[in-house]
Amino acid sequence: MSMALRNSLKAYRDKRNFSVTPEPDETGKDAEANEAALSFVVQKHWATRLHYDFRLELDGTMKSWAVPKGPSYDSSDKRMAIHVEDHPVSYNRFEGRIPAGQYGAGKVIIWDKGIWVPLQDPRKGYSDGKLKFELRGHKLKGHWTLVRMKGKEEGKQEPWLLIKEKDEYVRSSKEYSVVDELPDSVAGLESHRLKKATKPAAASATEKQKYAAGLPENAVKATLPPTLQPQLATLVDSLPAQSADWVYEIKFDGYRILCRIEGKKIQLLTRNGNDWSHKLPDLVKALGKLGLRSGWLDGEIVVLDENGIPDFQALQNAFDSSRTQGIVYYLFDIPFYDGYDLRGVSVTERRTFLKTFFEKSTPDPVRFSETFDAPAGDIVASACHMGLEGVIGKRKTSTYVSRRSSDWIKLKCGQRQEFVIGGYTSPQGSRVGLGSLLLGFYDDDKKLQYAGNVGTGFSDKTLHELKAKLKEIGSTYSPFNEAADIDRKAHWVMPTLVAEVSFGEWTRDGRIRHSVFHGLRTDKKAAAITREKPVHPITEKPAIMTSIPPSLRVTHPERVIDPSTGFTKMELIRYYSLVAPLMLEHLEGRPVSLVRAPDGITGQLFFQKHWEKENMPGVNQLDPALDPGHEPLLEISTAEGLLSAAQMNVIEFHAWNATKNAIGKPDRITFDLDPGEGVTWKLIQESAQLVRVFLNELGLRSFLKTSGGKGLHIAVPIKRLRDWDTVKDFSQAIVQHLARTIPQRFVSKSGPRNRVGKIFIDYLRNGFGATTVSAWSVRAREGLGVSVPVAWEELESLTSPSHWSASNIHERLDKGNEPWADYDATRQSILPAMKILGFKPGGGASSQAE
Repeated sequence: MSMALRNSLKAYRDKRNFSVTPEPDETGKDAEANEAALSFVVQKHWATRLHYDFRLELDGTMKSWAVPKGPSYDSSDKRMAIHVEDHPVSYNRFEGRIPAGQYGAGKVIIWDKGIWVPLQDPRKGYSDGKLKFELRGHKLKGHWTLVRMKGKEEGKQEPWLLIKEKDEYVRSSKEYSVVDELPDSVAGLESHRLKKATKPAAASATEKQKYAAGLPENAVKATLPPTLQPQLATLVDSLPAQSADWVYEIKFDGYRILCRIEGKKIQLLTRNGNDWSHKLPDLVKALGKLGLRSGWLDGEIVVLDENGIPDFQALQNAFDSSRTQGIVYYLFDIPFYDGYDLRGVSVTERRTFLKTFFEKSTPDPVRFSETFDAPAGDIVASACHMGLEGVIGKRKTSTYVSRRSSDWIKLKCGQRQEFVIGGYTSPQGSRVGLGSLLLGFYDDDKKLQYAGNVGTGFSDKTLHELKAKLKEIGSTYSPFNEAADIDRKAHWVMPTLVAEVSFGEWTRDGRIRHSVFHGLRTDKKAAAITREKPVHPITEKPAIMTSIPPSLRVTHPERVIDPSTGFTKMELIRYYSLVAPLMLEHLEGRPVSLVRAPDGITGQLFFQKHWEKENMPGVNQLDPALDPGHEPLLEISTAEGLLSAAQMNVIEFHAWNATKNAIGKPDRITFDLDPGEGVTWKLIQESAQLVRVFLNELGLRSFLKTSGGKGLHIAVPIKRLRDWDTVKDFSQAIVQHLARTIPQRFVSKSGPRNRVGKIFIDYLRNGFGATTVSAWSVRAREGLGVSVPVAWEELESLTSPSHWSASNIHERLDKGNEPWADYDATRQSILPAMKILGFKPGGGASSQAE
């Protein structure tokens, strides 16, 4: 590297600790200028404030500007661009999260990329402060100018302006916003023209290494981590709707094993990190013959029967007898290899790369797990017909994550899972060893729940061995939580052993039937065993709209709806286009009420609950029987409905606490913390935590969102078991208890006089026909705050109930609905909480009469 190039990148290096940040530190030949095709990249960066890093390749580095609002195709928009330090050309490929405490901490995506063509001498233009150029990217095209502003303050970074020149690509910001309508990454997109322009001949030594090894293009340089948690699959009840978007493999009936290679050292590790290399010397030797470089491999070990079908009992016997020569290792993933992190690469690319190691002859114990080129339904049917355990599906575009993921799914041919052994019964008749094993699983409260017994699937040898192991962990107490149907003569053991059991079904009282023992699991901890419940596969979320539909005729797009910010009607429609995929998750199947503001938020507001014959495509009329005696209720189920409602001057969207298919039984309780005069934001935050603590004491898990208005909303997902009156009365009893217990903080009666300096917890939201503003809805208040789902851990960092608004919502879209990811899975019965509170349906809480 030349001294000039080293000096130009000094500021970049000085600001970063490359042992912590994943940003590239390579600054060698890959930073040399490529005059034939100068690259550009725009990286969307969620740092302290969301901004767009605009970078142009010149003289071996990326000249860089931070553009707070991002580029605009409107030539009248002069976007501020703050000149920052040069970056290496290798930064063009960087996507990821810069850790907290590091310079620029936050998430980074490649928002656009391509080549740029200088229209004048680029070095003179850069020096003089006026660069004219053409962009040829996926999103940005045509002629642009960067111009340096005069009057730079001492010690401050240079302010420039990024301006779109007038050409065939110019579009008014009133009709089009490229940052709003095309918000996602283009890292996976490439064109042949661009590939040809950046061939490996001009690559760095590290890039040449990557090309030589055949590594995927998006592999990232990284050190080999000492440990790795595997990605786990989610049990589902059916095939995904878009089955062609998935690949399918055999679900092996064996042990999950990760392989770590560092130089000549090869380790075989269980999913919990236990080193089993000494138990599998033949596999270690076979892997050594593959000549693999340092990395992590992922797979499953099995023993195959005479028909080539994995036999779990045979695998268990192989370990018990220390005869592991017949164990086969099927590899299906490669998260790290040869100094590169492949976790951000799609699963299909990782598999293609892994398969290259099996193109020549490989040691028989190590095999590649093939996928099947056939309709998914046929694959599952064939697997079950052959006697296999099931099938694993993987979304083709998915990355590798160290947790259970809905991007990997398992479809089982029958019901089968692990159980904790809590005891056993004595043998009967000629049976030896034991009669049956008493099984359980841990619930959310870490209590061991009895799940029934298993008395078949044992050989005489297995019975003797099991009895010996159980005697070693004998106990005088039952480890199960309240199980009246257990044999009174049972023998108890400490809950440390895990059994693999197949069964026919679960009974209503939580017991398994027609169970068969398959073996002990020594690779899984007893404390981690829970009841495995299948879920419906998650399909791809709706794609964010790339433009306002031509069919939507927007009248008066320039009308200002919030004078305090200058926010226009078109910007509101664009906002709802942007958040539609997130918001529809909260509106799906629920009646809605609309707040309309024909003259903006300073004019008269109208609350609409029923159909009024307006033409709003996508806004549906529900069955009149849901609300007898009135016009039909409304439902919004598509992005078209959101946008056409916004065109009709709707600003706020409020949703019921019940869905249209069970309108008589609410599925959530909502508590609206409504502060009175003189209540500070800090007091509201503390009060929300107090409500959460009390709900926890009642055994109710709750979720939090900002209101976008004055307070906070707390939602409690519940099972649809009670009518409106019961749910409303119960919520009132909770509020009254809090008001009695902490009268200096809470009141249970509405009205401004009652709550001066206090908070009214509005339980009235829980009555039939009552609504609460939906998540992601804008509020018809000054500043246009937005109601946003948040994690409880984020509460302290929020600055107000309208921490996010329609203007800065981009800063939050990175999180989306993630804080409420397990909301639907948390639906809970309120009966235990009613008993704790002393609440009697129809009679209120017993404490109220005291």
